[in-house]
Amino acid sequence: MSDAAEQTERTDEQISDEERLKRRRQRRISAFRGAERVLARPGFLGTLRERLALLDDLHDVYDLDEPSDIYGNGVVEALEQKVAGLLGKDAAVFFPTGTMAQQVALRCWAGRTGSPTVALHGLAHPEVHERNAFSQVSGLRPVRVTSEPRLATADEVREFAEPFGALMLELPLRDAGFVLPSWEELTDVVEAARERDAVVHFDGARLWESTVHFGRPLDEIAGLADSVYVSFYKSLEGFGGAALAGPRALVEEARAWRHRYGGQIFQQFPTALSALAGLERELPRLPEYVVHARVVAAALREGFAAAGVPWALVHPELPHSHDFQVWLPYGVDVLSEAAIRQGEETKTLLFGNPWEEKGPGLAFTEVYVRAAGLEWTAEDVKAAVAEFVSRLTEEAGKQGAAGAVGP
Repeated sequence: MSDAAEQTERTDEQISDEERLKRRRQRRISAFRGAERVLARPGFLGTLRERLALLDDLHDVYDLDEPSDIYGNGVVEALEQKVAGLLGKDAAVFFPTGTMAQQVALRCWAGRTGSPTVALHGLAHPEVHERNAFSQVSGLRPVRVTSEPRLATADEVREFAEPFGALMLELPLRDAGFVLPSWEELTDVVEAARERDAVVHFDGARLWESTVHFGRPLDEIAGLADSVYVSFYKSLEGFGGAALAGPRALVEEARAWRHRYGGQIFQQFPTALSALAGLERELPRLPEYVVHARVVAAALREGFAAAGVPWALVHPELPHSHDFQVWLPYGVDVLSEAAIRQGEETKTLLFGNPWEEKGPGLAFTEVYVRAAGLEWTAEDVKAAVAEFVSRLTEEAGKQGAAGAVGP
């Protein structure tokens, strides 16, 4: 057992749950930073020096002798034009956050449709992670087409009991497992919304990596929607920021609302440059990450079966993007300790994200596959699973867990 693990064991009973979780997070991040092998190295967990290095050697991305931006001109305008071109839209506008971008987009559409009602999924980001911002801040009325862990169907949209002015689709739907519909299902859903005279808005925070699953280029995918929001940090490793793309008139109105919402920031060149770097350097690699995520997912399933774990779920079975979920029949404390210990003791961190409880003796974590994961073969993954399961078994016995009881 590592020194950090022993210290944790000695003090866990003497501290509050809040402090215990804080220490666990610190250990997890420390294990991640000290690991020699991981499946992904998200930039936001790097040091300030590592983050600033993202801006090195950008002469091929943007002319650094150009004047700096002021209130959205210069490099920010260049970023907006780049995004509009990639998504096949008339125009795009930069936002400091996706939360702001989507509120503004749907507020603008509400003014055009005459309806503040937004139909969306019960697991959509605004419903789960934004403190009811749609209703509390923007006067919108979200209604849930479904809360099932899948995208809404065309029949559900067509037969929904209430009228709505906009249909918002999160692609992929993170909290359901980064899932996407088929291309045919997506086009049917969009058509169903059109039949109801509703506009369609894509929450495309992770839309960048959807081309492999859909077998279509970005502009064709985005072309199904009236407006699209994209993020610059979730897949592209930027410092932050987002963009809203759509008809020019909508985008110009969105600029006015961005100012009213406090998003007209004096200078944004570090974030804009990091986004341009992501579009130039990471975007072309995303299909490779998606393909390799499927190799990793298959190896995880085989590894857990070989290690004798009675039940394990990789969801989706064939990942739709380069992110997916792993579900195991153990408690969060057991899984977290086993994962962290593996990183501390072997310098290989198989599961670097937190585990979330989904029921007694059942939890899941998210797995990301990025450039670092391309170095892993299927055999590497299976070997790491065996190391993880050996520690999982130890922790289950030590912590008096119920053990591997299938759901």
